[in-house]
Amino acid sequence: MDYKIPDSNELFIDDEELAQSVSSIQVDVTDEQSVNNAFEGIIEKNGKIDILVNNAGITRDTLLMRMSAEDWDAVLNTNLKGAFLCVKAVVRTMMKQRYGRIINMGSVVGIMGNAGQANYSASKAGLIGFTKSIAKEFGSRNILVNLIAPGYVITPMTEKLTEEQKNAYQEIIPLKRGAKPEDIANVASFLAGPDSSYVTGQVLHVDGGMLM
Repeated sequence: MDYKIPDSNELFIDDEELAQSVSSIQVDVTDEQSVNNAFEGIIEKNGKIDILVNNAGITRDTLLMRMSAEDWDAVLNTNLKGAFLCVKAVVRTMMKQRYGRIINMGSVVGIMGNAGQANYSASKAGLIGFTKSIAKEFGSRNILVNLIAPGYVITPMTEKLTEEQKNAYQEIIPLKRGAKPEDIANVASFLAGPDSSYVTGQVLHVDGGMLM
């Protein structure tokens, strides 16, 4: 692999004005009150909210026979319920301003499934149905809703895979490499920007051709 995950101290915003306007809030996306408090604060401070990217996700991988109800609930609550709560918290404001961009982060396994990831695959498949449903609900208010389905992405989470597992993934990818986080971020930037003004309810595979 020729890509190195940046250390935390290497991650920075190379724009002083933008950096001064960035703030972070700790939120439990599985808790409705935590989510509502966070977005109420954001809207109160800025007067509006234009873009929501639902990127929170966890895994609890194991074969179904070994999977506990707790493993199932933890993944579905974070990956699917979390997106629902965040959308619900922002959509009233987006409807009033007649503008919004909602980007859900799915996965190729939500389309093709994966042994040992029944909970994760179900959560990501659920996000596809959720995306298409709310795209139809909110389209008339100029709120666009799309989903990005990444394949194998080089992140701290996937770095836990064995070299054998990493090589197996890369072998079935026509580009013969995993995605960099920037590869996914670039697509999110497109969906959040003006060039995607006629794109909604779509699932964009960003997988190097894995599902081609």
